[in-house]
Amino acid sequence: MLVPITLLGVTLIVFALTRFMPGSPVERAMQQAAQAGDESSKGAAGSRENQGGMSDEQAEELEEEYGYDKPVLVAYFQWLGLWKRERLQSKGEFEKGGEDVIGDSKVEDFERETIVVLKGSGRQVKVSWDGEDVATAQAVFMLDGSEVSSKGWEVRIDTPQERKERWARRMKVDVSEAPPYAHRAVVYKSRFSGLLQGDLGNSITYQDKVIDMILQRIPIALYFGLLSTVIIYGVCIPLGVLKAIKHRTPMDNISSILVFVGYSIPGFSLGAVLLVYLGARAGWFPLFGLVSADFYEMSTWGQIKDLAHHTVLPLMCYVVGGFAVTTMMMKNNLMDNLAADYVRTAVSKGVGFKKAVFGHAFRNSFIPIATSLGHLVSIFVGGSMLVEKVFDIQGFGLLQFQSIIGRDQPVIMGTLAIAAFLMVLGNILSDIIVAMIDPRIKFN
Repeated sequence: MLVPITLLGVTLIVFALTRFMPGSPVERAMQQAAQAGDESSKGAAGSRENQGGMSDEQAEELEEEYGYDKPVLVAYFQWLGLWKRERLQSKGEFEKGGEDVIGDSKVEDFERETIVVLKGSGRQVKVSWDGEDVATAQAVFMLDGSEVSSKGWEVRIDTPQERKERWARRMKVDVSEAPPYAHRAVVYKSRFSGLLQGDLGNSITYQDKVIDMILQRIPIALYFGLLSTVIIYGVCIPLGVLKAIKHRTPMDNISSILVFVGYSIPGFSLGAVLLVYLGARAGWFPLFGLVSADFYEMSTWGQIKDLAHHTVLPLMCYVVGGFAVTTMMMKNNLMDNLAADYVRTAVSKGVGFKKAVFGHAFRNSFIPIATSLGHLVSIFVGGSMLVEKVFDIQGFGLLQFQSIIGRDQPVIMGTLAIAAFLMVLGNILSDIIVAMIDPRIKFN
């Protein structure tokens, strides 16, 4: 029951942070447009065509796409898919009185109503005047002089004051500095399109669908997650048992030194050292990527060898820091249980030492370790953004890193939603695993 509340809280906080932090999609696009074309700077400072090299219409389209024209909560619910988005918009300006031309379209004024031909749409909207400066549009299209059904379409009127306030908010200036605007008719379709509908939007940087980008990276994260988990638990559990049995022997002391040295070395730092000495200087391993450039031209056996060759160094960085905690936890828990009364009683009644260790003490010793098993789900997908950055592996972690550096809000929110869901799912799985292992817990 707490899962939806937790997910809503996490995603809402981060969504609000992305809205208020500097470098919004609109600001970045305006800066890039300004750098790409200096011709726009020739106009007046307050000109509608001088917004960092972007036209007014282009800036508004970006705001509408990423919800910056709406309050934070409305935009958040649109991202969730609980609030309708305005799609397939068609706009046309009009003035009361006289005659106006919009592109190739003509606006004809009548005494109490105006027929607005929307730019590039071939549609007309009938606008009725309720007062001197107030206009409302009827949700009806005028095609070839005859009214036709506007099923699925909605229409609204943007007043000059509303457009001035929107421009001032975007440019971060006082509304008095806004250029003059006319009334505008906007025809659009609204539909639910968000997380609940499987639509995470498009990346600002790459213009690809966020869900497709995530699905492309998850197999790489799963590959390293499974390998590192199998190696860490396959080595640490037996090693912890052996260290508990051989306590204070040379084997115990030497292995403790090795695992703590590995624990003290950050994975990305080790990766840089391995790349320099085993990659660049010795030439034993490739320097970047997960496969070679001609990977898909190799035979099946050649692909396996090439993948394994590229996997060695990053996998070492993944597992080097994971041995100490699990190994020492297994050792200490087992030693405590071997010294417990129930084990000594079992041995005194004739139970063999091997059976006492694995039949009685091991199960109880494994309970604290089981509390973290559920979180392996998030490790499988999360990966390590720093290790992937060092080795230039296009995994899920690197995608998160790149989205934060690039202020790519849709990708940030998409990866966060998956990571947060896996986190709470891991908590539930951990509880279930502990309940299965711990004989003291029963579901009645």
